[in-house]
Amino acid sequence: MATVLAHTAFRRLFCAQVTALLGTGLLTVALGLLAFDIAGDSAGAVLGTAMTIKMVAYVAVSPVTAALTARLPRKPLLVATDIVRAGVALCLPVVDQTWQIYVLIFVLQSASATFTPAFQAVIPSVLTDEDDYTRGLSLSRLAYDLESVVSPVLAAALLTVVSYNNLFLGTVAGFLGSALLVVRSRLPRVAQVPREPFLTRLTGGARLFLRVRQLRGLQGVNLTVAAVQAMVIVNTVVLVRGSMGRDDTALAVTLGVFGAGSMIVAVTVPWLLRRIADTTAMLCGAVGSLVVLALIAVVIPVAVDADAWWPLLFLWFLQGASTSLMLTPSSKIVQKNSTEATRPALFAAQFSLSHACFLVTYPVAGALGVAAGLPTTALVLVAVGAVGALWTALNWYAGQRVTV
Repeated sequence: MATVLAHTAFRRLFCAQVTALLGTGLLTVALGLLAFDIAGDSAGAVLGTAMTIKMVAYVAVSPVTAALTARLPRKPLLVATDIVRAGVALCLPVVDQTWQIYVLIFVLQSASATFTPAFQAVIPSVLTDEDDYTRGLSLSRLAYDLESVVSPVLAAALLTVVSYNNLFLGTVAGFLGSALLVVRSRLPRVAQVPREPFLTRLTGGARLFLRVRQLRGLQGVNLTVAAVQAMVIVNTVVLVRGSMGRDDTALAVTLGVFGAGSMIVAVTVPWLLRRIADTTAMLCGAVGSLVVLALIAVVIPVAVDADAWWPLLFLWFLQGASTSLMLTPSSKIVQKNSTEATRPALFAAQFSLSHACFLVTYPVAGALGVAAGLPTTALVLVAVGAVGALWTALNWYAGQRVTV
């Protein structure tokens, strides 16, 4: 898989992604500490609102900026969004009101909602060989998983010698480093997009998703991913710290095991996709994740009563693996059903539509976890995810012979 890094342009873009991810990870830690300084015991509500603003920005802003920037060169666009993110991170240490946090987070996440799909749309033009592109996607998935492990450790190490406000400077350095690496990358020219009315460009990606069978099916996978990840992201802390009464280290280990499962699958995906179809792998991941989530619902009461942590770690590992099997090939589905001209709009639509699913599953996971308990919450999310998996199967395989 590392052979793809011999491609100079991709290597610089990948390093830009890793640098920006590390900056984002430091920002997450620093933002939590800033919220506690400003809001005290209400910090959780502040962060919850900030996360909601993030998702709203992802869903609403991405298609708009894709339409507005459709004819712009990719390199200046990526550099400009990195600079905006660095500027926001530079402002955060001096805020002293919660509304200021909300405004800055909206601006920062709007820039991210512009950067990420534009970045994703560039990679297929850089890695034109399908096997290389698959390896590039695997490295990208691996980078996201490693960031979730490395950034908190790096932040903890830095906090032993500097105040949390200095973490924002690390975030600034990360985004500026990303911008510099993009500047040094040689990117292909953007295909000329036909001049169309703004509303046509705004809805073009979504209309293609509705019209193309494989893209319609991808939205079912997005819903399944959102269902299983909502259980992990929202309720792991409730289970480990609350129900089981374990410490912060146990929480970090549990989330780390989920990440380890994801990383192992990300590394093996290029080998796997040479043997079975992308759609088959993703649907297997969807079904597998739902089975694991159902097992979690059954095991939680037993594990809590017996104070047995290890069965849950095993299930979290399997859930990470299943989620990665759904996520890693998803960009290939978009790439295969796009042209140079439609690719930015399609990646923006996928970015927006996939995050819209979390606006449904996050509240369900949180509210039901409190009102009905974790086993019931897991089963409800199984039902939500099953709707997505069924939609995918109907769109990808109904009336067709299944091939691998």
